[in-house]
Amino acid sequence: MQEIKSILTPIDFSDNAGKIVKAASYVAGAFKAELHLVFVVQTFEDYSGFFVPPINLPNLEEELFASAQQQMETYVEENKTMFAEAGVTQVTGKVLSGDVAEEILTYATKKKVQLIVMGTHGYKGLERIMFGSVADKVVKTACCPVMTINPYREECEGNAA
Repeated sequence: MQEIKSILTPIDFSDNAGKIVKAASYVAGAFKAELHLVFVVQTFEDYSGFFVPPINLPNLEEELFASAQQQMETYVEENKTMFAEAGVTQVTGKVLSGDVAEEILTYATKKKVQLIVMGTHGYKGLERIMFGSVADKVVKTACCPVMTINPYREECEGNAA
């Protein structure tokens, strides 16, 4: 395994994102690696037949992208102290658009990250049914190791301090 200098963590701004980012920050700090936080705005052209009445998808996607950009900037700024305490010196927040798993994988390859740290669960419900499991696809096809974190398992029995 190669030296870990760059870590990618996909986030979705759900309640679980904080747990995943905290864990990723700890790992990045331990390796003195840069941390890339990525949010992917799902494109909807494949699902346009599901929407009745038809909605203006390009405008919706543009609005979602702009909102996500603002959320990412705010998220990185609000967590500066946590990143510093974990020993992370470089954090990049990026918003992408497209198929969530594909964009995560493309970004990981493009930035030559050595590790992806991601949650096993994000938003649930309709998104899970329509889009499948992002974590499953990333784990099965990533060109680097993937560390998954189940945000609902904060403490396993026998590991309590």
